Amino acid sequence: MKVRTLLLYLILCFGAFIALYPFLWMLGAAFKTLNEASTPSLRFWPKVWQWSNVVETFRAAPFGRYFFNSFFVAGTVCLSVCVTALMAGYAFARLQFKGRQLLFFIILGSMMVPFELTFIPNFVLISKLGWYNSYAALIVPWCVSAFSIFLMRQAFLALPRDYYDAAVLDGCGHLRFLIRIGIPLVMPSLVTVALFAFLGSYNALLWPLIVTADDSLRVVQIGLTSFYSDAGARINLLMCASSIIILPTVVVYFLAQRHFVQNTLGTGIKG
Repeated sequence: MKVRTLLLYLILCFGAFIALYPFLWMLGAAFKTLNEASTPSLRFWPKVWQWSNVVETFRAAPFGRYFFNSFFVAGTVCLSVCVTALMAGYAFARLQFKGRQLLFFIILGSMMVPFELTFIPNFVLISKLGWYNSYAALIVPWCVSAFSIFLMRQAFLALPRDYYDAAVLDGCGHLRFLIRIGIPLVMPSLVTVALFAFLGSYNALLWPLIVTADDSLRVVQIGLTSFYSDAGARINLLMCASSIIILPTVVVYFLAQRHFVQNTLGTGIKG
């Protein structure tokens, strides 16, 4: 048994190393010279740490503004998705209205439509509304998520009906039940929705690149293109910027990890 356990740990460690290798290489290349970073090598860490790369990275592009835009857009999208998913998920789970199942199936069907298929219609709509090159273009199209609505619906369906019946006897309506009782009970699912919404918006590249034209509205992912030129890519500064950009996502994930894992484990348990 001990041999099997040791073998299992060795396999897991090897898999973890394979998964972490690109991130370790990125972190090491972030503090190398351009020549050292451009030379193929298995060496992770630089011979001499170039801490000045951080300063040069922020000089290459207005990353302060880019970070503000990314956090503002991602935070607004995250909040909007949480609100719409809560409202719609609760309605599909607890309210009885005509066409409920058909509408829910339509929402589920929208999950099967690839982003590339809706890209042009969304862009045309944004242009017709006069939202091109504005925060509205970056935020409004992503304020609703079909997957998030589905996830919240399943979370509300998992709640015992007795909770709502007891709340009604105390004079509690649907909105009050949702705010006072429902949200605390589905918090793990809600945190998962918020996590996916924030990361999806923060890591977006193609849509922000198309619907914005001014540097004042650019996001950090577009800022990475500042390190490409006709002469080639400045690999060391590109990796330095990538390391800085990835930090917020790591922090957000670790802050939400407990609720995320709790929701993942709870999906296989019937209460």
